[in-house]
Amino acid sequence: MNTLISLHNSIFEKLEGLLEGWFIPTLARFTFAATLLVYFWNSASTKVGEGIFGLFSPASGAYFQIFPKAIEAAGYNPENLTLFHTLAIIAGTTAEFLLPLLIVIGLFTRLAALGMIGFVTVQSLTDLFGHGGIEHEGTLGAWFDNLSDGLILDQRLFWVAILLTLVVKGAGPLSVDKILSRQ
Repeated sequence: MNTLISLHNSIFEKLEGLLEGWFIPTLARFTFAATLLVYFWNSASTKVGEGIFGLFSPASGAYFQIFPKAIEAAGYNPENLTLFHTLAIIAGTTAEFLLPLLIVIGLFTRLAALGMIGFVTVQSLTDLFGHGGIEHEGTLGAWFDNLSDGLILDQRLFWVAILLTLVVKGAGPLSVDKILSRQ
């Protein structure tokens, strides 16, 4: 039995040595790019108004996505909402474009991943309480059950796990952060 344990330890210590410092952060950024980059960019693009300055004049759908109860109280007319609502949408939309890009290229990765964790938290709370997801069976999900498809608790835990990996480990060697740290 000791021989088997020694062989196991020897193999995996060598593997760990080969992968140390580069594999986990690179895999986390690749996973984010492969699964969430386009999701967030598509979501952000639905909030942008017409023309070259569309980011600064949000589409009416943005108000429905981000402030569903406020837009309902405003008679479904974005012009009845405050400057705060518009500024929040502009900030959120900018973050939804910028933070994923920073993560993928590996620039200010730890801060961008931390910002994305905040973004996902706000997104989840809006889905649950703004859009009534808390009232729909299966939307919240539950941990430690036999189902892995809860939209909030299950799915978003995976997102946050990837992002926390980047907060802790950084971007890895294939990143702008690494290039800047050498100078």
